[in-house]
Amino acid sequence: MPLEPPTFIDVLAARRRIAPYLVPTALNRYPALDTLVGTEVWVKHENHQPIGAFKVRGGVNLVAQLGEEDRRRGLVAASTGNHGQSIAFAARLFGVKATICVPEGANPVKVASMQGLGADVVFRGRDYDDAREHCELLAGQNGLRYVHSGDEPDLIAGVATAALEALEREPALDVLIVPVGGGSGAAGACIVAGAVRPQLEVIGVQSEAAPAAYRSWREAAVAEATMRTFAEGLATRIGFDLPQRILRERLADFVLVSDDEIRAATVLMLERTRNLIEPAGAAPLAAALKLGSRLAGKRIGLMATGGNLTVDQLRALL
Repeated sequence: MPLEPPTFIDVLAARRRIAPYLVPTALNRYPALDTLVGTEVWVKHENHQPIGAFKVRGGVNLVAQLGEEDRRRGLVAASTGNHGQSIAFAARLFGVKATICVPEGANPVKVASMQGLGADVVFRGRDYDDAREHCELLAGQNGLRYVHSGDEPDLIAGVATAALEALEREPALDVLIVPVGGGSGAAGACIVAGAVRPQLEVIGVQSEAAPAAYRSWREAAVAEATMRTFAEGLATRIGFDLPQRILRERLADFVLVSDDEIRAATVLMLERTRNLIEPAGAAPLAAALKLGSRLAGKRIGLMATGGNLTVDQLRALL
């Protein structure tokens, strides 16, 4: 039976649930970005979260609601890093054991964070989907509660609180650009926009080197695609059903950008905002630059979803 998408009431409940553990993040305007994009630009700083990524909102919301049986069984998740950090953070918060499956080349900053939070990290395969398949195997073999990175209503309701905070801080936003890997963040933004500001355009952005979510949205069916992007937060080979159903109903547009455009945007975010923002989190700026004159005269929000960049990655970008 298909999962039911979360409602705006679920998002409000999630905000109350996570409030004791996570403070609202900044929404800042930078004149240097206004000049670069050619219109008013605001940045939602999810890179300031305790794990350096927006997904922690979903993890806390989900684990806070687990019953005693699921807590006793323990959790297992697959991740390129930020979803895994989210589950590890929430598991430690509520005293639950967590196992995270990651690709063999996973971001070492994110891996160290998960291990520091007490999670068991299992390396398997060349990419997220290899790790996910192993994760599903472990869940079946060991009776663990599998936490999918996209097909979880409580995760989507939790991450949607970022968009709600953005609109409370700046209610007149006309466009919100959100990076898409699995699509939970963009789906959450769509739910909030539909309830709070229906005229707000939510635009998704993904690397053209890993366009599975984009193709799923365009084709109105879950699709697979090659995955060659260096931006691990955007690196999925297959679309996720629940986020895609929400995106098909409400997403205004979906933009593909090149990895080189993402690299340039990552450096520009550092230069223009003095913030370390990982490539997936910089992709919205790449999309804004690509959209160009279409955004003229509009108030633009960029969802900076994370800031987990290694020194080696930064050195290579520079």
